[in-house]
Amino acid sequence: MPSPSDALADLPLRDDLVGLQPYGAPQLDVPVLLNVNENTFGVPADVHAAIVAAVAEAATGLNRYPDREFGELRRNLADYLGHGLVPDQLWAANGSNEVMQQLLQAFGGPGRTAIGFPPTYSMYPLLASGTGTRYVTAPRGAAYTMTPGDTAREVRESGANIVFLCSPNNPTGTALDLEVVEAAYEAGEQARAIVIVDEAYGEFTQDGTPSALTLLPGRPRLVVSRTMSKAFALAGARLGYLAAAPEIADPLRLIRLPYHLSAVTQAVANAALTHAGTLLSNVEAIKVQRDRIVRELEALGLSPAPSDANFVFFTGLEDPRRIWEGLLEAGVLIRDVGIPGSLRVTAGTEQETTLFLSTLRDLL
Repeated sequence: MPSPSDALADLPLRDDLVGLQPYGAPQLDVPVLLNVNENTFGVPADVHAAIVAAVAEAATGLNRYPDREFGELRRNLADYLGHGLVPDQLWAANGSNEVMQQLLQAFGGPGRTAIGFPPTYSMYPLLASGTGTRYVTAPRGAAYTMTPGDTAREVRESGANIVFLCSPNNPTGTALDLEVVEAAYEAGEQARAIVIVDEAYGEFTQDGTPSALTLLPGRPRLVVSRTMSKAFALAGARLGYLAAAPEIADPLRLIRLPYHLSAVTQAVANAALTHAGTLLSNVEAIKVQRDRIVRELEALGLSPAPSDANFVFFTGLEDPRRIWEGLLEAGVLIRDVGIPGSLRVTAGTEQETTLFLSTLRDLL
């Protein structure tokens, strides 16, 4: 019997997909999961009850297709984000990955180029590959920083049609100055580049860290992507969205699958948005644990990056694989992001954070 790889070799797979590996972190059954930046606090009881009631109501009409324009959801998202946004400026899909895939389908594709600034979210090149978009990279500066001048030069020289800016950045947790976003946008003028600011962790930023949402007025090619997976503790619901000029949504209607947001997904998201205050109170508790991790890692002689996310990236490990395995043996799963001397840990509950820190201290 042929092996799976031999069987795959007999299929007419696209040349640009040959040899690629699917995206995904290890899925292991351990007590403390701090590897994929989930909200480990879970859904509060009152929000859970509201979601159950909303899904039950939606279930009575599952014989009908859902609202393909998801009007109620767009109104609720606009109200939640504020910044003077109106429903026509919002678009949603099954996770922010699908949002970005749709943007690449509409504005990328064969003969077009996307640029990213690694280390950054590893789905960007996979999304580009899946849509036939050429993907190029540009270096960051010391401590993984980006400056307006360097960013503008790289965007201009690449001639990119799509620019990915991740802020707070995954895996480093660092936020971008808005001057970097402005510089990238201006540098992409000649190529009419769509500039995507991926703010998946936007709710976790430090006080005083501004959002790229403030830059939307007057910039029709600027897109800010968000998700309900992190702050809203809805990773399993798969709801991502973007804010942009109203005209951005029209090209996305050309390539989205019919009725791409199920009635159940819309019901879950709408119920959660009506309880945003309760969910965001957990965000503040997560930020406390994140800042605690940073302080205690510094006390251990390690070098955590300043974090505006719900995770901490840290360096200074002589043997990160030994540390990762030791934590796993103790029932704590964190993320090896493949950067020498480094690991990344999600900020969990107080108890989860304590177990991570005490185990790490013993291993060091």
